[in-house]
Formats: sequence, structure tokens, C-alpha cells
Amino acid sequence: MRKRRGFLALTTVGVVMCTTAFMPSVSLAVGRDGGGKEDSYAERHDLTVDDVRLINALNERALDLGQPGKPPRGLPPGAVESLRPSASADGRVTPPAEPLDRMPDAYRAHGGRATTDVSNYIRKWQQAYSHRDGKARQMTEAQREQLSYGCVGITWVNSGPYPTNKLAFASFDENKYNSGLRNDSPRPGETRAEFEGRIAKGSFDETKGFNRARDVASIMNKALANSHDVGAYVNNLKAELAKSNDSLLHEDGRSTFYSALSSTPSFKDRDGGNYDPSRMKAVVYSKHFWSGQDPRSSSDKRKYGDPGAFRPDQGTGLVDMSGDRNVSRSPANPGESYVNFDYGWFGDQTESDPKKTVWTHANHYHSPDGDMGPMRVYESTFPNWSAGYADFDRGAYVITFIPKSWNTAPAKVKQGWP
Repeated sequence: MRKRRGFLALTTVGVVMCTTAFMPSVSLAVGRDGGGKEDSYAERHDLTVDDVRLINALNERALDLGQPGKPPRGLPPGAVESLRPSASADGRVTPPAEPLDRMPDAYRAHGGRATTDVSNYIRKWQQAYSHRDGKARQMTEAQREQLSYGCVGITWVNSGPYPTNKLAFASFDENKYNSGLRNDSPRPGETRAEFEGRIAKGSFDETKGFNRARDVASIMNKALANSHDVGAYVNNLKAELAKSNDSLLHEDGRSTFYSALSSTPSFKDRDGGNYDPSRMKAVVYSKHFWSGQDPRSSSDKRKYGDPGAFRPDQGTGLVDMSGDRNVSRSPANPGESYVNFDYGWFGDQTESDPKKTVWTHANHYHSPDGDMGPMRVYESTFPNWSAGYADFDRGAYVITFIPKSWNTAPAKVKQGWP
């Protein structure tokens, strides 16, 4: 990424960027115990006012993509599946097409992360992820347009629809949180709000949240296997949940848990599920974001986090994401600025050890001719992905559905290639 022209002054605007190639190792990051000091994206990469203005404009359009039936701002109805192929007002550019028969180069690997450019990722995607019914396919112009959005673009092009995060899971240790409030105390210069936010952040366990989402996806896939209509799927799902006395069994029939399959666009598509659950599979992706998003809450909660926001249900692990507006953390001091989210694609890898799983994400949208620079794609091991930034205090692990005929979620992902 190019060197910026100076730090951004105090701002409260949201930023639709994703974490950088120079992500701190787990030893440098704060971890989930709340100790130490985390780096933010802005601390590592200077952001100008113009940068934030352009990124924010993209953010506003991208938010509309998650709302069914509502085209992005500035585009006519029906244009969502065929977005603009040329440079947009913010400098975002659709990557060029890559020959289907061209093999990808090896990624540049360092520690828990392998890095490549977006064109090389397209070549890898075409060879390893593009298959439909066993045949490799060239990434379409519409898919390359989706990809150009950065980290969310990686998840978008692999999951089909723009991610709406409705079926999210996390793990929060209430005992650890309450014990921390009782037995710990604010650090020198730390406000009460900052203290409570730090203790809440340290009470989330990303590994347990990920494992919960993957376990639920496994249960869903068993229920999907021999179900040829939604009613059969729901009955099979309840039967599978009953075997392990899972708390999700008691979710209301109108819960997003039971309605998630029916609300998935590719389930209804003739070339996808065609309303047949047995043609679908449950897969996983992740989103990191900030908790203090309620405009009615105090400014301290927007700066230091809202301890009560986006906590999972203690029985099911489900997180109510309806309050997620993609709002970034508000700066507490001059010179601070924070990105608003980071997406990571997992799919349905079968690696049993979470530490060895690989997450695909990116740094920011593709702007090769602008100050932002070209998009970089990363394959990170789970410890690297989950290490965190000061920008985020929540990590949700989300289940979505894709047709089984899609190979956008290989069982085994080898970091770097080959």
C-alpha cells in the first residue's frame, strides 16, 4: 500500500476498509484477554481526508447491496447483477478478466499470512473455486465487479449474494465478564466506559464462536442431505438437534435460524437449489466489527464499545445482528480513525484444528490508479485472522447457504498455492 500524506484528523466517519497485509502477529495483538494495546489500521497506514471521503462513498453504496430489491445508489433497478465495469467515482476499478487456462503464481507467504494481487487471486479462483457441476468457469464481469469491493468482495463472490449476516454465532463468557468487573479496576487514565468495554471485549472467545458456527453448519448439512422440500428440511433439522439436545431446537419457527435457507437467493435459483434443500450446503464466513453502533447510545459507548451489544444468546450462541449498521468506532482522541469491518471467507473446510484453517480476505477495494492503491488478497491462518485490531471488539461467525454444485468452499485449502 502506498505511503499516505499524513494522519487523518479527528473524524467520526465510517470507513469501509479491511485489515492490512502488515497485520500484527498474535504476540503483538492484544488477544482476547484485554491486555496490552492493539494497533489500529489508521496507526499503521496514514489516511487522508480525501481517502476517507472516497471510502465512505463506497460504503454508502455497498450498504444498499445487502437489501433485497434495492439497487445501489446511482444505479437503475435490476442493475445489481451487472454492476458498472469501469472506474467508479471513488476510483474503484473492476479487475480485468484472466484466461481460464492460466495457472496462478505462488503467493508471497510470511508467518500466518500469504499475500497476492487480485489478478492472481482470480486465476486461483478459476482453477480451484469456480467449479459448477465439476467444470471450471471464468470469473464473470459481474463477479469481478463484486470482488473489487475488497474484503466483503471476497465473501460476496464466493457466497453469491451480498452478505447479510443474519445467521451469526459468537461465544461470550458471562462469568469471566462479571468476574472482571468485580476483581479488576480501570487502568490509569482509563474511563469507566473504556474499562467496561475492555472487559467485555476480552470475554468473547473467537475460537469457541467459530467452532459453534461450524458445528451448527454440520448439523444443517445433515438435515439438508435427504430433504427435497423446506418442510422436510425443518423436520430433519429438528430431529438432528434433538439428538444432541441442542438449544436451537427451541427457536421460534419464525427465527432466522429456521428461515435462513428459504431467504437465500441461490436456493430459489433454477441454476442453484431450485427450491430443493438437498442441492444446498451450509458454509461459514466471518465478520469483525465494532459494538458501539446505536445512535441513541452515549458517545462513550461509540468510543469504547457497548458491553451489552451484540452478545450471543447464552443457550444457542445466536447473535442478533439487526443493529449492525456497519458504523465504525468513534475516535476518542485527535488523530485516531478506525475501519468499520473486516470479512473473512472460510467455506466448509474439514480441517479439525481451528488454528490450521485458512481464511481468505483483502485489504481494501481495488483502486490501482488512485492513492488507495491496488487490492491485495490474503490467506490467513485462524490465529492471524482472529488476532484483532483496536477497530473491532466483536467477531461473528456467520452461516450461509450455497448450492452443492458450487466449489467455492473446497474441503481443504492450502495457504499460498500450491
